[in-house]
Amino acid sequence: MKIVIIHGQSHKGSTYHVAHELAEKTGGEITEFFLPRDFGEFCTGCNTCFYGSEADCPHADRLAPITVAMDAADVIILASPVYVFHATGAMKAFLDHYGHRWMVHRPEGSMFRKQGVCICTTAGAGAKSALKDMADSLFFWGVAKIYRYGIAVAAANWEGVREKKRKAIDRTTTKLAGKLVRRNGKVTPGLKTRAFFYIMHLVQRKGFVSKSDAAYWKEKGWTESTRPWKKKG
Repeated sequence: MKIVIIHGQSHKGSTYHVAHELAEKTGGEITEFFLPRDFGEFCTGCNTCFYGSEADCPHADRLAPITVAMDAADVIILASPVYVFHATGAMKAFLDHYGHRWMVHRPEGSMFRKQGVCICTTAGAGAKSALKDMADSLFFWGVAKIYRYGIAVAAANWEGVREKKRKAIDRTTTKLAGKLVRRNGKVTPGLKTRAFFYIMHLVQRKGFVSKSDAAYWKEKGWTESTRPWKKKG
């Protein structure tokens, strides 16, 4: 099992420890990236990825290692502390670069067979909205199974987290790691994802899209009966 963690901060605080603890408990191969250290560019709104190719994005070279790792992973973990009730700006800037991969455009087929986890920690409130910031992208990428885990640690750093809270985190990450392992290679999208994909299938068939999107869907066979979550043969 391959795990990729995208950390929405470059320091190793509470969110880092929770995400890393979960990944380690799966026993899988872990690849990590830290934002903005490993990628900190802002989308320029040039629309190149939508109407041309993502390879022409002015930040394509820096983004490529993360894209390759995500495509190769079985599980994608997006982890961010809560900053003013939302995910970090670094995480948002990163996710902005994958708009062309939303189902309405050119989703990566392997996403429909992956599991994703959104993790956030907060000193107090804001976990729900921060998790949604990340989960929205996982859903619209087509990730088959998405888990959310947000926890108020009542501390400014990992060292300040009380033992009782750490034990609760340990129990939750153990349980979640077990699910990830058991379901590895066996997940398929739920009804909501399939329904949205079907709507996009109709949109693509009608031609209400860019030429790049239309050519991509036709090449994949998705405008007909082929579906990315179905095994060939």
